[in-house]
Amino acid sequence: MDTAIETERERDAIARFPRLKARTLRFSCGAPRSARVIGDGSRALFLRSDGPEDTVTSLWMSVIHDDGESGEILLADPRDLLADADAENVPAEEKARRERAREGGSGIVGYSVDAAGDRVVFTINGQLFLTEISEDGARTRQLVAEALDASPAEYGPVLNPRISPDGRHVLYTTGERLNLIDIADWPASGQDAEESIATVYGVRGGDDDSAPADGTVKIGLAEFAAGEEMDRYEGFWWSPDSKYVLFETFDSANEETWHISDPANPANPAQGRRYPQALTANADVRLTLLELGFDTDGCYYGGIANEVRWDRESYEYLAAVSWTDGHEPIIQVQDRLQQHDQVLAVHVGEPVMPAIAPENAFTDDDGDEVETFSFTVPEYAEGERPGTVRVLEEHHNGQWLDLIHGVPAYTPDGRLVCAMNDMDADTNRLTVDGKPFTPAGLQVRTVLDVTDDDVLCVVQRTPELLPADQLPFLWQDNAEDHDARSFDVVSMRFDGGWEPLTYTPGQWTMSRAGNGCVVTGRGMDDAKTQMQHCMNVATASEDGTDTASMVVAPIENHAAEPGFRPNVRFTRLGERALHTAVILPSEHSAYAHATKLPVLMKPYGGPGFQQVVESQSFYWDAQWWADQGYIVVTADGRGTTGRGPKWDRMIYENMKAVTLEDQVSAVNALPDALAAWNAPEPDLDRVAMIGWSYGGFLSALAVLEAPDTFAAACAGAPPTDWTLYDTHYTERYLGLDPAVYERNSIIADAPNLRRPLMLIHGFADDNVTIANSLRLSQALMAAGRQHTFLPLTGITHMTNDETVAENLLLLQRDFLAKALA
Repeated sequence: MDTAIETERERDAIARFPRLKARTLRFSCGAPRSARVIGDGSRALFLRSDGPEDTVTSLWMSVIHDDGESGEILLADPRDLLADADAENVPAEEKARRERAREGGSGIVGYSVDAAGDRVVFTINGQLFLTEISEDGARTRQLVAEALDASPAEYGPVLNPRISPDGRHVLYTTGERLNLIDIADWPASGQDAEESIATVYGVRGGDDDSAPADGTVKIGLAEFAAGEEMDRYEGFWWSPDSKYVLFETFDSANEETWHISDPANPANPAQGRRYPQALTANADVRLTLLELGFDTDGCYYGGIANEVRWDRESYEYLAAVSWTDGHEPIIQVQDRLQQHDQVLAVHVGEPVMPAIAPENAFTDDDGDEVETFSFTVPEYAEGERPGTVRVLEEHHNGQWLDLIHGVPAYTPDGRLVCAMNDMDADTNRLTVDGKPFTPAGLQVRTVLDVTDDDVLCVVQRTPELLPADQLPFLWQDNAEDHDARSFDVVSMRFDGGWEPLTYTPGQWTMSRAGNGCVVTGRGMDDAKTQMQHCMNVATASEDGTDTASMVVAPIENHAAEPGFRPNVRFTRLGERALHTAVILPSEHSAYAHATKLPVLMKPYGGPGFQQVVESQSFYWDAQWWADQGYIVVTADGRGTTGRGPKWDRMIYENMKAVTLEDQVSAVNALPDALAAWNAPEPDLDRVAMIGWSYGGFLSALAVLEAPDTFAAACAGAPPTDWTLYDTHYTERYLGLDPAVYERNSIIADAPNLRRPLMLIHGFADDNVTIANSLRLSQALMAAGRQHTFLPLTGITHMTNDETVAENLLLLQRDFLAKALA
């Protein structure tokens, strides 16, 4: 391509980037996601919208046939099922769940599938649908629509529907009731099957339709702390045999009542909600084991509930629930400071409720005598009552214990797999029956699957503990890139052996079942997310023997691309060798050959999250900023993940000072790194910082406490006062001493401000409430310190309005240009 044309093309792409990013939901529209392999591995479900600016997501299936041919099948399109599918209208509880999960799409945003992979349930705009998959195709119908129309208070809203493993029942919660739908087999004629719906449990117990007037008791939902901080979005769990349900009930009455207002519309009342504010009470969380009674036709007729009793006073957090076929359910509970946890087995016992004849299952609604039945609930010996728990393992750490998604879990043959913060080996490891089996130097981040042979997990390598000469052959060519920046999928055997299943450094995950898997992720060479459905297919050779060959079926991605490739260079800065990404102006930028440029620090910088990752999408924003005339630097300091439990815990009770010190260290080390690359010289008299959430806190902190290093800052949604943030996150790092919170707050630093500062915050943010920015602004005003405050009407922590998202970039650009002029 002609150089002039290429230059113009890239410059145009940079100019269009803010609007394109906003309209495509950060380039996620049209990209496949949420893949799950089902059945023997030849089929895989996934979600995808139709195009790069289409937010309405449909349900799809990838299929690999016996002959090795493959294809994609549209299973359910919201626009075909609902006339108003484009007009998103979901219940408030579902909006809250999506905010916790950072879900920005619409249409079908999640699904539940039975064990055979033949039936899938999902919601669209609060309506419940069932898709049945067969060799002839797929059929979808709406469930309980008439019941929802006739009695919305009793049967709605439909939240978090889950199909039973045997595919014969659907359970969902309204928040106050658990409702169960019996699904008969679809007749050969193709007519709709009969279905019945019943409330199996209410917040006051049984099928009572009453609920506390203040609405603090919820059933079948995850409480705020679980969704926001534990990545647990479930509130009930089917047993593998579909005969039991384990469900959560929580009461938030003891939590503080906070109000989210809409000042732009003063006629609208403020919305009150309960929030687990640091140093105050949490929700009271309970578990119940419910045995379900079905007649011989598979229709529900009643249930027996048993409370799951553990020491809730000592262990108030329910962190994880797991139920493996053939074994009792296990739960993981944590104490308030997350320094102690227990893994508990929940006793189920023998079923009590008989499978009776259908005519005996019901009584007449008019009170007329009909044939009934009876059964006896046995007297249980000590420790044999269903719901009784026993301790399988206990863990302790003097600072905090990390939660690893996917464990604890049983292997099918009954061995217990747990996570371990091995401080001696400085490695987050896995154990089997209490003994570590994953190697030192592979930091386990997520467990994806547990079998009798191996554990499938996502890991990051610590090179100091696991040198390159100990890596498998397939990683040797790019060993230096398989470190904290790369999220790799590996198979871990229980004898300590392991093998990588992804080879290119990047951010990867996997789903597997039978002989198939789906690999999803992206590296530095990929503008789009890569999703590949893979399966071993047996083929007959000429001599009559069967051989297996791997079929790889790429799943289409319709997402937009930014139109430019980030000019990123990785380095290690400062005495602590901080993982750092330096983004320079692109070759076709007007600043490509500048001799000296201002510096823009763009960190997250806080505990629990990284931004220096081997994935191209992490640097698109940074490249746009670089082409505005900056050297953009993202440095992962102490507390960010991927480098082992000791590194994570260096911020304990001292987040403010430690994280700022690392950003200052990165700035000071920058000139030597850039000199080695023959890059523009960094103008250390013009260094700015921008960030969101913890990055916003760090940005405000930078100009308040390090004005000799940082000349300006834009702070988005900053948690300025940690007593205004939630319990599970904040107390993990700062404990329960109010003096520690005062030391880590930046409110009292307001009089120090002598550099330009822009505060940005959404009024609808229910995660980091706008009170944080308002309090800092008030303190700045009281101290007579000039600053800029940009309040955003109707915007949550996700900034999910495309106009706002676009203009935020432009307004920050103009503010910093003036501040650094």
